[in-house]
Amino acid sequence: MSHPHVEMQIDLSLDGELAEDETALLEAHLAECAACRRFREARLALRSAIVTAMPRLEVPDRLRARVRADLRTSGRRMPVWRQAALAATLVLVASASALGGWRVGTAHMASTVLADEVLASHVRSLMPGHLSDVTSTDQHTVKPWFDGRLDFSPPVTDFSGRGYPLLGGRLDYVGGRPVAALVYGRRKHVINVFVWPAEKAKSLSAPTTRQGYRVLHWQTPEYSYWVASDLGLSELTDFVRLLQLGDSAAAAPNP
Repeated sequence: MSHPHVEMQIDLSLDGELAEDETALLEAHLAECAACRRFREARLALRSAIVTAMPRLEVPDRLRARVRADLRTSGRRMPVWRQAALAATLVLVASASALGGWRVGTAHMASTVLADEVLASHVRSLMPGHLSDVTSTDQHTVKPWFDGRLDFSPPVTDFSGRGYPLLGGRLDYVGGRPVAALVYGRRKHVINVFVWPAEKAKSLSAPTTRQGYRVLHWQTPEYSYWVASDLGLSELTDFVRLLQLGDSAAAAPNP
């Protein structure tokens, strides 16, 4: 269950803007609420990723040297307000030169942040008691479990016959919203599939490897998918194909 008021308090707490008595109440709630703990952990992962990926706005050395030379040449003849204006211009030029790279890198940074959140959620799920909120190999049990808990109905398919059994599902929090996490198995490996409504269709992206885990992402017209596992790339790719076929079959109109 989502607690918007608590989520707002968590953001205030991370910014150091929550009063001591409210902080104590928040910590008491977090001790009992796994969903809100996951939200805080996701926020911490997001902040860390942003700090890592945020470009630094730096003045080019050549421009800095030229401005300093101009200031020395002008000396006392330049009014104070002119010197201040020149300094402000220097900052604006540096910001403008970095803006183009920022625009180009924004989409990549957003994808990197999501990949970090997905990986953090996957690793956290491997801790005892965190893997599933509903444990079942029956897709007709797992899919209805999400009803009323999410604002969408995720597609759920069991691939036991192909060696990738459905193990269950849980609620998770990725990209600033509640998502469905479907859990599959392959021998002793765990595969997490994170699903939420897509904003636009996108083809399968190249797999990335982080800390020994592989992360894959693609979007259909209906859903955004992220898959994380330590399974070998060949087997994980086979599983993704099964997942895409199952999604296509679920989206096909009934005859």
